[in-house]
Amino acid sequence: MIGCSRSPSDFVDTHYRHFEHDICDEKAVEKMFAEIRSEYQGLDILVNNAGIGSMNHALMTPTATAARIMNTNVVATFLLSREAAKLMMRNKFGRIVNFATVATPLRLEGEAIYAASKAAVISLTQILGREFAPFGITVNAIGPTPIKTDLIAAVPQNKLESLLCRQAFPRYGEFSDVSNVIDFFIRPESGFITGQTIFLGGVS
Repeated sequence: MIGCSRSPSDFVDTHYRHFEHDICDEKAVEKMFAEIRSEYQGLDILVNNAGIGSMNHALMTPTATAARIMNTNVVATFLLSREAAKLMMRNKFGRIVNFATVATPLRLEGEAIYAASKAAVISLTQILGREFAPFGITVNAIGPTPIKTDLIAAVPQNKLESLLCRQAFPRYGEFSDVSNVIDFFIRPESGFITGQTIFLGGVS
């Protein structure tokens, strides 16, 4: 198992390799995948779960913030998917899972750039699913509901409660809800499913 983040990881396991890179840095990402190719000779699964948001009104969102969100959520997802596919196509098998959000179909006010970036991820998922299909690689996405992580720590409680009420199941998502969908997408038996996005909580 391999992970990547800008900072060191406190997860320790003999079967885990951690890279410290900025996933928006093309040269750093290419170097990381070169090391993966050299050490593991291939790659089966990529989960693009890195992402950032900014819960601000559009009139209060600086261009620098917008660019940072688009680079991390869209460009980095494309970059990692591209380099992963180069390794996966060697064995004619691969599973790529991207992260979308219910903020996109719910058109949440105050999350214009974040929702737009994830809409781009959905479109990217659909197109890469078609482009990578001849190599036995599937590309799908999951759109979680709010989960109690650092990403929503600064969001006012009343806004979160209002959002939960717009779901068919008005509760916070759990890690198990997300992992269940990821497990489904990466199964060998899911090789006929690509370009799809599953939103949690009954949101569509």
